[in-house]
Amino acid sequence: MSRIPDIDAFEERAAIAEYDGGLSRHEAENLAAQAQGFTDADAYWQWLADYVVKRRVP
Repeated sequence: MSRIPDIDAFEERAAIAEYDGGLSRHEAENLAAQAQGFTDADAYWQWLADYVVKRRVP
């Protein structure tokens, strides 16, 4: 992934999917991550963690 994820969009999409869509938090975060091109929320959070640690786009 070469594009930097939009954290605000991720959080907003996950919240809407959870509260309005009736999904679990895990399902909602997976949906939000997939909307940004990640396979799931775990891949999204790992990308962000790598970015913070390495201080560069993975």
